[in-house]
Amino acid sequence: MAVDALDTRILRLLIEQPQTSVREYARILAIARGTLQARIDRLERDGVITGSGPFLSPAALGHPVLAFVHLEVTQGHLDDVGEALAEVPEIIEAFSTTGGGDLLTRVVARDNGHLEDVIQRLIQLPGVVRTRTEVALRERVPHRLLPLVESVGRAASPGRGQGPPEAGPPERPRPPG
Repeated sequence: MAVDALDTRILRLLIEQPQTSVREYARILAIARGTLQARIDRLERDGVITGSGPFLSPAALGHPVLAFVHLEVTQGHLDDVGEALAEVPEIIEAFSTTGGGDLLTRVVARDNGHLEDVIQRLIQLPGVVRTRTEVALRERVPHRLLPLVESVGRAASPGRGQGPPEAGPPERPRPPG
């Protein structure tokens, strides 16, 4: 799906001002509301925009410990283990991967003891051979997409000035979760 310069401007506004109305976005961009809505609908349909809503902080919900747990799975059990992981509320993401394990999960916990309890639950899942855990100490680069959106926008409109992007407020950091 091709993202053009206008799409990039729309995405930037959605990231920087997520609670603004479509009418206000159209005013800021100096385009018709119908044009804006059609663009947003296409971006959603094409999978560029995958959701909206509040970004929640697991730490503020009482789960300040963040760990990445790699799981090695018995051959042929990846789907079963993946379904079982979905039943563990402390797992906030899981990906099948290449490399040293079969699955990589992002796990939150109340404290280290709770993290150990979650890991013990994972080890007991049928098909899980072993786990390897890495505890995150500090977030160095928060989840962000604005630099990527701006890069795609620059690539979509060669010939436009290569100066700094349009001024606007900094991207709102997205807490893990």
